[in-house]
Amino acid sequence: MNEQEREVTTGEIVTMERPTEPEWTPLFGDTDNKAFRCRWDAIQSGFVDDPREAVQRAEKLVADTMKRLASIFADERAGLEGEWAESGDVSTEDLRQAIRRYRSFFNRLLAL
Repeated sequence: MNEQEREVTTGEIVTMERPTEPEWTPLFGDTDNKAFRCRWDAIQSGFVDDPREAVQRAEKLVADTMKRLASIFADERAGLEGEWAESGDVSTEDLRQAIRRYRSFFNRLLAL
């Protein structure tokens, strides 16, 4: 098997494609990130005293985190749609920029 026929692992793909662009910035800002981490630390600390409550709080935290992520994605999509609505005509360059932004968001998701 030559080098081109070799199977590439997902880790290698991420490494090969990882640009030095800001698309590798965290999805959550510092404020959200710190708040989620703080909540997690409190949940984990409370496990010894009340494991059932800790699990319920952990489920809520994960749900809240996913809701925030969905909100971030909705904002990104709304921004793209707003740009297109203003111009009325979507060029190939506009679509190229959109795919780059979606790729960035997707890569940031996978980096979690």
